[in-house]
Amino acid sequence: MIETQYIDLFTEHRSLIDSKSTKVLNDERNKAFEIFKTLGFPDRSLEDYQYSDVVKEFIPDYGFNLSRLSAQTNPYNAYKCNVPELSTNLFFLMNDTFHKEHQPKTDFPKGVFIGSLNDFAEQHADIASKYYGKAAQLENNTIAAFNTMFVQDGFVIYIPDNIVIEQPLQLINILTANVDFLVNRRLLIIAGKNSQVKLLACDHTVDSHKFLATQVTEIFAGENAHIEFYELEENSNQVTRLASTYVHQDKSSTVLVNNITLNCGFTRNNYHVKLNGENAEATIAGVIIADKVQHVDNFAFLDHAKPHCQSTQLFKYVLQEHAVGSFCGRILVEQDAQKTMAYQTNNNLCASPDARMYSKPQLEIYADDVKCSHGLTTGQLDEDALFYLRARGIAKEDAKLLLMQAFTADVLKLIHIDVLRDRLEELVEKRFRGEEARCGDCAICK
Repeated sequence: MIETQYIDLFTEHRSLIDSKSTKVLNDERNKAFEIFKTLGFPDRSLEDYQYSDVVKEFIPDYGFNLSRLSAQTNPYNAYKCNVPELSTNLFFLMNDTFHKEHQPKTDFPKGVFIGSLNDFAEQHADIASKYYGKAAQLENNTIAAFNTMFVQDGFVIYIPDNIVIEQPLQLINILTANVDFLVNRRLLIIAGKNSQVKLLACDHTVDSHKFLATQVTEIFAGENAHIEFYELEENSNQVTRLASTYVHQDKSSTVLVNNITLNCGFTRNNYHVKLNGENAEATIAGVIIADKVQHVDNFAFLDHAKPHCQSTQLFKYVLQEHAVGSFCGRILVEQDAQKTMAYQTNNNLCASPDARMYSKPQLEIYADDVKCSHGLTTGQLDEDALFYLRARGIAKEDAKLLLMQAFTADVLKLIHIDVLRDRLEELVEKRFRGEEARCGDCAICK
């Protein structure tokens, strides 16, 4: 049983894990450990993991950094991400440790905390304990339980009431090691009443070894808060990414989560959103571009618990060569959630005969005054549209490129940072052309 080696590892090194972390994180480990011991990793016998064998991803003998050894490199020099004209406050997670040694000093409004999860849990233990682990549903996600067992640091954004952070924040997740490596990172975003914040998280791989990265993100949007969370995955083909994002929304809050997968090995993204206040609005979206034997699976569950809320799911896949895609979207409208508006769309383009796509939209409605819909399409490039473009003198490959770009355009339009959207449109075009997609002058992508 694969779980045994991790159970033994946790038991043997529990004191070391605790000593390199803080009480808030340590207090959650026992519950997570008991859940993991009982349930183990999710296998393909579970309906939601029917097309993704995550168990085999844990078989290799990975290294851990339980002693929290710091990276010797200054990422602000070595890994500068320079999307043209994108002005952000920049932060780094080196594997699963926040890098603060070379962090430039930034003056944020009073009460704002942006930085290490460990530091936040030490300096603001009362706030950290109120939110950390409270959105993640470990009983229904044993990979999140696994993450909670081993995580020792991460990244926190805490914005008190009535504060607006105008400049976007950027977090670069670096995977680097001289052996096959397993990392467990944690993101916590807390936005108080009437606050606003935007975060761009970029995943990059430096070395050619195998990596397995588990990530749990918890997002709390207070009343009338506005949060935008963009993720850009440009990992190597040797990376397994198992990420779970939990969103808890209060009254009149707005949350946008948009994931752009440009390159990966094996990726599974879980999204769990609870609209727990009237007039809350959530948008969960993604563009997935995969080729070779890459595998990308997205699972989205949106729970409408209160009336007058609105949600949108929009996921688009472009699969080439032997790539495999999977999407499962579920909308739950609880009995008291009258006047709900919930829309789900999944469109998939299999650009080669060997690509495979599996999709399952679901609606579960217990209220009688709602507007809900789901739409699903899977197919190849429209031959009539292709003929129309070629008849006007456009070469076949250029015509295919134009159609694929048009196919992904509405998801990219949900990126509300103009220069980022423009740059990602360029990266998507390069990806379709088979070129290396680089973020400006980013040294990682050279």
